[in-house]
Amino acid sequence: MSKKVSVIGAGNVGATCAFLVAQKDLADVVLVDILEGVPQGKALDMAQASSLEGFNSKVVGTNDYSRIKDSDVVVITAGLARKPGMSREDLLLKNAQIIKEVSLKIAEYAPNSIILMVSNPLDVMTYLAYHVSGFPAHRVLGQAGVLDSARFRYFVAEELGISIKDVSAMVLGGHGDSMVPLPRYTTVSGVSILELLPMEKIERIIERTRNGGSEIVSLLKTGSAFYSPASSACFMTEAILKDHKQILPASAYLDGQYGIKDLYIGVPVKLGRNGVEEIVELPLKDEELSLLQSSAKIYKEALNKIIGL
Repeated sequence: MSKKVSVIGAGNVGATCAFLVAQKDLADVVLVDILEGVPQGKALDMAQASSLEGFNSKVVGTNDYSRIKDSDVVVITAGLARKPGMSREDLLLKNAQIIKEVSLKIAEYAPNSIILMVSNPLDVMTYLAYHVSGFPAHRVLGQAGVLDSARFRYFVAEELGISIKDVSAMVLGGHGDSMVPLPRYTTVSGVSILELLPMEKIERIIERTRNGGSEIVSLLKTGSAFYSPASSACFMTEAILKDHKQILPASAYLDGQYGIKDLYIGVPVKLGRNGVEEIVELPLKDEELSLLQSSAKIYKEALNKIIGL
């Protein structure tokens, strides 16, 4: 394979993302973790599955960051997972130091890569990686809205009893309780869900989407979601590697768009080989824009705690 993806963190999200990238033959994969034997063992397990799954991508595990050299995309999943009763913001200080160290390693060994953040709290960690790595903003982005929109799509399809393939959704804002699902831009074969569902059902779906991660945490009790976050990260990685120029929601750096400046927050972007190639400014109603800006304010306050902006 001529393309290379490195995944930092060999936990459930990282290992699953690595396997999906390899399984789709998107790139050769390097799985990195500080725990000796863990990335090596998981990578060997994936490699042994290649003959059954029919992929040719090479998968290696390592504790050595120098192995990420020449990566096209580096996916960061390192950090602590949420536990029951823990919000994404509770993870802030604990994960900030981890992401700082990882970002410095990426800048040292893979300075031409695109950084895709998955670690929580997502929007703050994405800004931190941008700040520490010194990368241009378009080469650092966060997974946020793809996962939130996927959850929103699933709940809409489930409510209507239809194929999820017919549902398109748009969720903006922070990857957390302040996310901003947009029913006007959520459609079934081009028809807004506002025409298909009563508002009270839509509001219930929105609330369940906001609590999508927490619901899984409460069920698992000893872990958090990993299939859907890993699938979302793989989906975005594919859009970058294949230069899809796809319009999708992601945590991206805003410099005045939507009235927000010097902050990472979930907005529609054009995603391609150069990373975030364009910020798409949707015409939002006053209420929608207010919700997005309120979401941004929460993450600005969180940033002040870790880098004093």
